[in-house]
Amino acid sequence: MRTGAAAGHVGYFHEAVLYDSDEHLLAVVVPFLLGGVAAGEPAIVGFGERNAELVRRALPAGAEVTFLPGGEVYARPTSAIRSYRKLLAGYVAQGVGQIRIVGELPPIVFGATWDWWARYESAINHAYDDFPLWSMCAYDTRRTPPPVLSDVARTHPRVARPDGSHPPSPTYTPPESYLTEPRPMVVDPVQRTAPLVELTDPSPARARAAVQAADRGHLRPEVVEDLMVAVSEMVTNALRHGTAPVRLRLWSARDRIVVTVHDRGEGPKDPYAGLLPAGDGSAGGLGLWISHQACDHVSLHREADGFTVRLTAGNPHVPV
Repeated sequence: MRTGAAAGHVGYFHEAVLYDSDEHLLAVVVPFLLGGVAAGEPAIVGFGERNAELVRRALPAGAEVTFLPGGEVYARPTSAIRSYRKLLAGYVAQGVGQIRIVGELPPIVFGATWDWWARYESAINHAYDDFPLWSMCAYDTRRTPPPVLSDVARTHPRVARPDGSHPPSPTYTPPESYLTEPRPMVVDPVQRTAPLVELTDPSPARARAAVQAADRGHLRPEVVEDLMVAVSEMVTNALRHGTAPVRLRLWSARDRIVVTVHDRGEGPKDPYAGLLPAGDGSAGGLGLWISHQACDHVSLHREADGFTVRLTAGNPHVPV
């Protein structure tokens, strides 16, 4: 049985908390969690260290609230979706009628890697809709860049406010539309230099060899190996499902390797490609799923001249 603002709702009840003070955050989150405790529902916090401690101190002693290691949960979008779906499925197997979760993304993702986290916030409207979940995603408006807040409004159907209201977001965009919109690529600074490697219609083996040759020993061997697998998958996808020519470009910096694979096709038709497992592995969905788990950042871009996948191994959090 659903309770609170989600009473009568089927599936995922997804909200944003746009707060401008500690008091604002607590005024929304604490009643939300305690309402779950009172109803016998799992009440879970996936905050970073500071806000987790803030909430702990505001809760009454002995409140049955579970705190997750937020930094680990939000390592990559695919791992976050996989972890939460496993957690939610476990609770549903126990027969619970609703699960309440409050979470926040680490501020570092609001920079160069925000595009795939914006895709995450949109995709989970579908990915978690199998579960009786009510969640709130907290964003500090004092520190969150305006473009990020704009995406938050478009990816969260509702906003939770301190007065207990839950108005709909006027700019909310369903994921099937949001995830297929063309967006300009946020250029990594290393891409402003000449590529170390440029290949046209390379075989997957040649693409793997190019990545291996570009390694200067600054990255862990397993990171380079994962990138080799991801690049091979993306080249295979482009050759099989894209439109020739397929062009690979590679840049190498001290802390990262960046690779783009471009073809003149339209890219995958599945809006959730990469973030959710491909049901049948068709049209390159499995390769994108593998790449999203193997790399430290994956960016997808539809442009007038085709489709580009950019893969980053190493540190993706560079000033742009």
